[in-house]
Amino acid sequence: MTIQHHPDEEILAAYAAGALDLGQRVAIATHLTTCPRCRDWVRSMERVGGALLEEGPPASLPEEALAAALARLDAPAPAPVARPPERADAPAGLPRFVRGYQFRAWRWVAPRVSLRPIVLPEATPTRVFLLRSAPNTTMLQHAHTGLEMTCVLSGAFTHAGGRYGPGDFDFGDDSVSHQPRVEGDEDCICLVAMQGDLKLGGLLGRLMQPFLRL
Repeated sequence: MTIQHHPDEEILAAYAAGALDLGQRVAIATHLTTCPRCRDWVRSMERVGGALLEEGPPASLPEEALAAALARLDAPAPAPVARPPERADAPAGLPRFVRGYQFRAWRWVAPRVSLRPIVLPEATPTRVFLLRSAPNTTMLQHAHTGLEMTCVLSGAFTHAGGRYGPGDFDFGDDSVSHQPRVEGDEDCICLVAMQGDLKLGGLLGRLMQPFLRL
C-alpha cells in the first residue's frame, strides 16, 4: 500500500495533544493504522509533549489528595469492561477499534451512493459514517460548511487534489470545492468524519440540496 495523502502537521499535532473531538480522532486514528510515517510523527510529538511537562514547574495538589488516593487503594476493583464484539459485516480496512462501535443500516443518499452512520460512545460535534460509492460514479460538485476528514478503506477516487486510494486521507473545509469520481471496477468505501453540511453546486445540486442528508 502506497499512501500519497496525509493529514497536515497541524492536524496531527492537535491529535497528539488531545485537542480533537472524538469523531475527528476516529478519522485520524483510522489513517494512523495504515500509515507508519504519520504514526512516527505523532509519537515524536507525544515525546516532545512529555518532555515539556517534565521541564515545567510542579503543580500543587490539594491537601486531601493523598487521603483520597489511599482511600481508592482500599476500594474494591471495578469489574472489567467487556469489549464489544466486532461487527462481522464491517468493510475490509476498517480498524478493529471502530468495528466495536454500533452501526446503523445502510441508506441511500444519492444515485449509486449510500451511507452507514457509526454510533460513537459519546456525544461529538463530528458525525462519523461509512460512505460507499459504486464504480465510475461522479459526485456532484460540492463545498463544505464545516470540516470533513475522509479515509479511504477500499477502492479509489480522484478529484482536483489527485488520486486517493486505500490508506489515503482527504481534508475538506469551507475553502474547498471538489467533484470526486470513483475509479476502477470496485466500490469505493470511505470512513468520513464530518461537521456541518455539503453545499452542492450547479442547477442539479441546487435541486437536490433539500433532499441530501449526510
